[in-house]
Amino acid sequence: MKKRRIILSAFIVGLSSLLYMDFYVKNFKFSFAAVIFPLILYMYEEYNPIKFGILSGFSLVLFRSIFYNIFYGQFIETFIYSIPENIFYIVYGLSFYLFKKSSYLITHNKMFIIAALSDTLSNIVEIYIRVGKNIFTFDFQIIRILFLVGIIRAGLLWLMILGYKYYKLILVKEEHDRRYKNLIKLTSRLKTEIYWMEKNMIHIEKVMANAYELFSNIREDKNREDWSNVALEIAKDIHEIKKEYELVVMGIEDIMESRLDNTGMYYSELLDILKESLERDIIKQNKEIKIRYEMERDFYTEKHYYLMSILRNIITNAIDAIEDKGNINVCHLVKNSHHQFIVKDDGCGISGEDLPHIFLPGYSTKIDYSTGQVNRGLGLTIIENLLKVHFKGQIQVESEIGKGSTFKIFIPEKELEGIRE
Repeated sequence: MKKRRIILSAFIVGLSSLLYMDFYVKNFKFSFAAVIFPLILYMYEEYNPIKFGILSGFSLVLFRSIFYNIFYGQFIETFIYSIPENIFYIVYGLSFYLFKKSSYLITHNKMFIIAALSDTLSNIVEIYIRVGKNIFTFDFQIIRILFLVGIIRAGLLWLMILGYKYYKLILVKEEHDRRYKNLIKLTSRLKTEIYWMEKNMIHIEKVMANAYELFSNIREDKNREDWSNVALEIAKDIHEIKKEYELVVMGIEDIMESRLDNTGMYYSELLDILKESLERDIIKQNKEIKIRYEMERDFYTEKHYYLMSILRNIITNAIDAIEDKGNINVCHLVKNSHHQFIVKDDGCGISGEDLPHIFLPGYSTKIDYSTGQVNRGLGLTIIENLLKVHFKGQIQVESEIGKGSTFKIFIPEKELEGIRE
């Protein structure tokens, strides 16, 4: 799917190269493709700029040659003089790759600078191939024109990115409004089920009191004649609680099936939501933590609720493991038909003694000894269960006291993306 999309994108660059202006240097043209090329790289961050540059250059030569062959019958001639323009996109892709590597986040305004410099450099290389050292005339007239063209095309790119961002914001707002309405309906029905759960808490406390009283009487051998009646009363109360909880579970399952938005989501959208919620958590805890996100490629999944729960809670654990300042890396890779999610922190780490037990039910190292409260979040045992049941996936952990922890999650592509074999 990714290969088809990148090839289609390269074809779009090739087609847009048919919109051009001639320059006084023989066979040199300024085409609209030099605006579309960086725009696509901005829209699809997962594209490798160098590979995309090679594909785009080949596409340009192909479409230009076909066009000239249809109208002028000059396929071979056009193919030959278009080859240096192929070099333009390879140099542009390499330049963009170097900028991207040195600056993790490429903003709207940074894109203008990158495009202007890459465009100018690529044009200089192309003209040098065509005319040689004559490009470096005493007054540098050609270079000044190339720089001006780079600025103009970068300006067009800036405006197109601005339009793209506003269009995306409108779509996101519409989607958020729709999801928010569904969330309100969902919450209103869940409130009813929570009421029954709170009501049952009173019954549970009563059962606990009766059970403890029975235990005390048996231990002290008191009121022997009441033991059987009390035990029967406890059993009846537990049966009633069980029935009511069955109704609650049925009600929640019905709500989840009928009200929950089961449409899918792209991983990039999930990351945007995740970033926002985690930033709030970090500010709330008054910590200085930088989270770096890396994504090999975007993908669509209908199991985004489960994936969000897994990632959010593992990253939350990483935030809790950092005392004041630190770093967390959230990396996504695709290898051997598996999605890999790697969450690495430089927090306090987990001792070798505790490591074998972290996936056991109820286990936690995060205890507030002043209150006795255990802060377990979702719990690694539940995360492991979610992975096995819903994704047929696995989780691994490496950790060292004082150096931090690394959690690795492996999920088959077909399970996460719903790919049929």
